[in-house]
Amino acid sequence: MSDCIFCKIAAHEIPSTCAYEDDQIYAFHDLDPQAPVHVLIIPKKHIASLDEAQAGDAQLLAHMMLMVKEIAASLGLEKGYRVVINTGEDGGQTVPHLHMHLLGKRSLNWPPG
Repeated sequence: MSDCIFCKIAAHEIPSTCAYEDDQIYAFHDLDPQAPVHVLIIPKKHIASLDEAQAGDAQLLAHMMLMVKEIAASLGLEKGYRVVINTGEDGGQTVPHLHMHLLGKRSLNWPPG
């Protein structure tokens, strides 16, 4: 999608600090971190939200989930981490592109808020 900020970040049209990249996903450090480590993991394919994902996206979604442990390990999150997917306005999604928040390097409270 041409006006999507995350699509532009994944295409390297907007600068970001890369944490991981392959042919399907891009992970980058959040500009407003909510933890000492706060990385956003996005599919390079534009999917507006988890509600917009289709059956044909199953392999991509599985790849995103499976790469979390690799990205977390590369960031030194050996004591644990949290993965969050916000969906829709009430879910706290502020950018209409599916993304996972990977948070770590501090104790994360529950419930989150």
